Amino acid sequence: METEWAGFSLVEATVKALRLMYETPDSPDWFVFLSESDYPIKTAKQILDDLASSPYDAYIRHEQIKYETYKYDVRPSILWQKNSYERYCTKSFSFHYSKKYSAQVNLEICLEHPLLTKYFLPFSKKLLCFSGSQWFCANRKAAEYIIDFHSKRNALTLHYSKLRYADESYFQTILANASHLKLKNDNWRYIDWSGGSATHPKTLLMKDIPNLITSSAHFARKFDIDIDSNILDELDIITF
Repeated sequence: METEWAGFSLVEATVKALRLMYETPDSPDWFVFLSESDYPIKTAKQILDDLASSPYDAYIRHEQIKYETYKYDVRPSILWQKNSYERYCTKSFSFHYSKKYSAQVNLEICLEHPLLTKYFLPFSKKLLCFSGSQWFCANRKAAEYIIDFHSKRNALTLHYSKLRYADESYFQTILANASHLKLKNDNWRYIDWSGGSATHPKTLLMKDIPNLITSSAHFARKFDIDIDSNILDELDIITF
């Protein structure tokens, strides 16, 4: 399936992959959502043992996105939460007016407060908005719930289908609102944001090996063989 960066097609492709895995008799106990820039930093045995003994249904980064944080919290560290609120919890209306002998007028109105947006968005006290890293892993129970939820094409799915960066909130919102699922606010992923940008983490190099070895994460990202392929060779030795 062809996908577009930051588009809802990423969500659709993920759910399609889950269907292929879990609508068969020999479906796996767990799945791990990876990208081409990810690489294991633990042995396959340790990863399988950790998952088999896990008391959780999913490992996924998820934080509730609140109006109070968006409007009144000035800490730079929660900028991503503010961005998430703008992406998923506001409603904009655009008006275009032009007349033959007058200039065109373009007007946009953005609703932010929950008392105003509740008429246009699917969120409520019973269905909260969550956001976090798109990389996660989950068991069969969580996977089947995602598949079933998505297939019903409810108001939440329709809402996210019109948004950018839905993959950073859609699955988080579904799973975090499921009272029968137990989540761990972790994705077992090593990501270093210290040397990257606001949207792209640092590319890992050989000098990062000590941090990778001591990390509890199963996988790390991002790697680039054109920048440093030696680190992958070293990880192959460590995780063999």
